[in-house]
Amino acid sequence: MHTMWKGTISFGLVNIPVKLHSATENKDIKLRNLHKECQSPVKYEKTCPVCETEVTNDDIVKGFEYTKNKFVILEDEDLENLKEAKDDKSVEIVDFVKLDEIDPIYFDRSYYLSPSEGGGKAYSLLRQALEDSGKIGLAKITIRSKEHLAVVRIYNNTIVMETIHYPDEVRDVGEVPNVPEEDNVVEKELETAKMLIDQLTTEFDPEKYTDEYRTALLDLIEKKKDGEEVATAKEPEKPDNVTDLMDALEKSLNKTQKGGQKKKSTGGGQKKKTTASGKKKSG
Repeated sequence: MHTMWKGTISFGLVNIPVKLHSATENKDIKLRNLHKECQSPVKYEKTCPVCETEVTNDDIVKGFEYTKNKFVILEDEDLENLKEAKDDKSVEIVDFVKLDEIDPIYFDRSYYLSPSEGGGKAYSLLRQALEDSGKIGLAKITIRSKEHLAVVRIYNNTIVMETIHYPDEVRDVGEVPNVPEEDNVVEKELETAKMLIDQLTTEFDPEKYTDEYRTALLDLIEKKKDGEEVATAKEPEKPDNVTDLMDALEKSLNKTQKGGQKKKSTGGGQKKKTTASGKKKSG
């Protein structure tokens, strides 16, 4: 399993060297956008709409738009200084709470934590302490320059860290439109709804649930492959150096000719000859 972060879990004076591994993976089927004419993948280039030129990474700076078309520019050095001020190698447990005190709306992403070299004993100690206390750790961690709030808990004998949203990242439910304030429920309908819930109540078995759309899409892709309904993207033609050279020469020649014509047209007509007396006459 790929290690995406190395650091320590710290609480009080205890430090446990650990490695971080993503506990989940996105299995969405990625479809590429192809040019209908030749089935080649479409490229998306970064361009400046004002300068009308392609922009490279070296030409890009980061900015915060505080009002329409007004930006605060942040240099790489500014961001690096902020990173250095934070310890991004520690899962610092600041509190211990009960899991049921945190509403699921706060949870974001899950990561497995494994002990690094020499951390097995301390890892087991924290795991057992969490198990016996029935508590979870509330921690802070910095991943890729972003500070996260997280919980540390046990899942199948493994310590798991789950990032959670900060309170100001959870939108106010008062902003949700058309939510009725009072229950206007008919008692008979309520009893029927409860009976339906009872009939459908079971123990949670995650293996029971599958992504039916993804399965159907994979089947469709395989059938098209077997039926040879496939498209081969054309390789982009490599520019011919000779052709490029001729093109450049022709453009230079045209430019020179246009320049010569322009210079000739501004000559002012026939030159005037000068006589011995110093007077000019038309020649």
